[in-house]
Amino acid sequence: MPALAEFTAVVIDCADPAILAEFYRKATGWEITYSDQDFASLGNGGPMQIAFQRIEGYRAPGWPDARKHAHLDLTVTDLESAAKELLALGAAKPELQPGEGKWVVLTDPEGHPFCLTTGD
Repeated sequence: MPALAEFTAVVIDCADPAILAEFYRKATGWEITYSDQDFASLGNGGPMQIAFQRIEGYRAPGWPDARKHAHLDLTVTDLESAAKELLALGAAKPELQPGEGKWVVLTDPEGHPFCLTTGD
């Protein structure tokens, strides 16, 4: 069956696109492909990008939160050292850590949860 559409970007609402783009640039090594006051995007030369758009009055999701929301998963080689480096870049580590050590939940500088996993 032919595809009806192609994924090109995941766009995340936020208060400050430039701050999040810089955080995720450092986290992933991807390059900032566009940035202005209201929108910023990152890519690695492939067909998929991650982007951030300014929303007036933006409020970050809580963790844990019974409301459903999306999060990013990032694969790393060493959970402990990657978490430590991301914390130094401005991430936070919530108290609730499900997964019995198989992954680590962090939040970015604006409070969006994301997970680190080794992919095992």
